[in-house]
Amino acid sequence: MVMGLGPLVLIFVLGLGVTPPTLAQDDYRYIRFLTQHYDANPTGRNDRYCETMMRRRGLTSPCKDTNTFVHGTKSSIKAICEDKNGEPYGANFRISKSAFQVTTCKHVGGSSRPPCRYRATSGSRKIIIACENGSPVHLDESVFH
Repeated sequence: MVMGLGPLVLIFVLGLGVTPPTLAQDDYRYIRFLTQHYDANPTGRNDRYCETMMRRRGLTSPCKDTNTFVHGTKSSIKAICEDKNGEPYGANFRISKSAFQVTTCKHVGGSSRPPCRYRATSGSRKIIIACENGSPVHLDESVFH
């Protein structure tokens, strides 16, 4: 029985070696998007929330000027990359058909070095994202709808 698994394990390991590098990079960009912008169940959505989340997500060395957290399900955000919940916006972006609860954290204070202080603004709006291979990889924070 064990000897019969040997060739299968070898094929599996070899298969891992030929995974396209772009697929691994796309997964990294999607995970980075989730780290920077996704929080399904926020607590508070106030200044303390922003300071805690920005620190927890590694966005305070140096202090990131502005960051928006989107509060929804991963599937509803991913659906923007499809026609289910998104439509083309400009050359390379998609805009959500529905509004999402969001919390935008803006850095206040002079220094870009920690400790970072943030002001929270919470609300509901459509979001604009860039997608690669069906997953969000960038949130456009310059446009508000």
